[in-house]
Amino acid sequence: MQAEEQFSCGVIVVAAGRGERAGQSSEGPKQYRTVGDRPVITHTLDVFATWDGTGPVVVVIHPEDEELFASARKRMGHMLDLTVVHGGATRQLSVLAGLQAIAGAGVKHVMIHDAVRPFSDHALLDRCRAALRNGAGAVLPAVAVADTLKRAKAGGLVAETVPRTDLHAAQTPQCFRLEAILSAHRQAAASGQADFTDDASIAEWAGIPVHLVEGSPDNFKLTLRRDLSMADEKLTRMAIPDVRTGNGYDVHQLVEGDGVTLCGVFIPHDRKLSGHSDADVALHALTDALLATCGAGDIGDHFPPSDPRWKGAPSHIFLEHAARIVRERGGTITHADISLIAEAPKVGPHRQQMRESLSAMLAIAIDRCSVKATTNEKLGFVGRNEGIAAIATATVVYASGGDA
Repeated sequence: MQAEEQFSCGVIVVAAGRGERAGQSSEGPKQYRTVGDRPVITHTLDVFATWDGTGPVVVVIHPEDEELFASARKRMGHMLDLTVVHGGATRQLSVLAGLQAIAGAGVKHVMIHDAVRPFSDHALLDRCRAALRNGAGAVLPAVAVADTLKRAKAGGLVAETVPRTDLHAAQTPQCFRLEAILSAHRQAAASGQADFTDDASIAEWAGIPVHLVEGSPDNFKLTLRRDLSMADEKLTRMAIPDVRTGNGYDVHQLVEGDGVTLCGVFIPHDRKLSGHSDADVALHALTDALLATCGAGDIGDHFPPSDPRWKGAPSHIFLEHAARIVRERGGTITHADISLIAEAPKVGPHRQQMRESLSAMLAIAIDRCSVKATTNEKLGFVGRNEGIAAIATATVVYASGGDA
């Protein structure tokens, strides 16, 4: 059986509905309404964008919603490759379109999720995946019914009380072996069966055992206008800025030479820094600081010194690579600070050029770039003029919506 970290699932997000019970809005159907300053569907997709089990993603939209979805996609907090297909006249036909689109993507399992359930979480997805890994052909997250249930009769009178024992409210994502649920959907379509309310119902009809896993009370479906208001209030309360600080440290030995490169600026000197690349100790430290803000390892993981491609390479390549990773994960670089520890050469005359260099490399304003220098008071290897050290701090604000 596959290891857990290698077990990925295709994802179908169903977003082709009209959402009539939520009322009319200039923003369009409810999946495009703004909650927490962004369209509902962006919150939903961000959960999958930040989950380690997400494989290929298909979003099923209404043919009239191309522009709405394209606009919403730009508001996502995290990068996510996905395929967009058009849905049919019913949810059932829309899911079938999504299944057919994902069938050739090389995954054996699929999660089918409502676009208007923005509060699913990684723990819920992990429970569903675990059930699939244990051999379940169909998995349904659900919560036990807590309210007393009544069946009504004509005239608005109560006919009977329905025992709530063993009753559960179904949620999504509903998860399946792809081949089995695709076959069941095709059989249902061919037989004219079009009244299924969810995909687990189709699995039951096709004879596929459906396994329950614990759902989440927060994973509610936005159906009515008040649901959208509740979601907006919830997301507004959750909107705590995700500000992260990363630190980096590096040191390089000084050897005989004609100058050093610091912060991308060459400074003539009677020594040079020794290293596999250009040994820009300042940019190396800042590269590590940026990578630290999103747990992306360190400079050696991305540019190992054993790789001949990086021999003599300018270190701005490393820093720009780290900045790109940060941005791809939803980060905005807001500040970079470098402290150089060296007896010589003098950094002061070059500080402004260094700040300008950092500003260009990181594509941020120069007042967000700081370079400082100090000596080591003749102490240690720096004091003996044997090397130069650098300490860097990077501040990055990440978009809300999940792990970076």
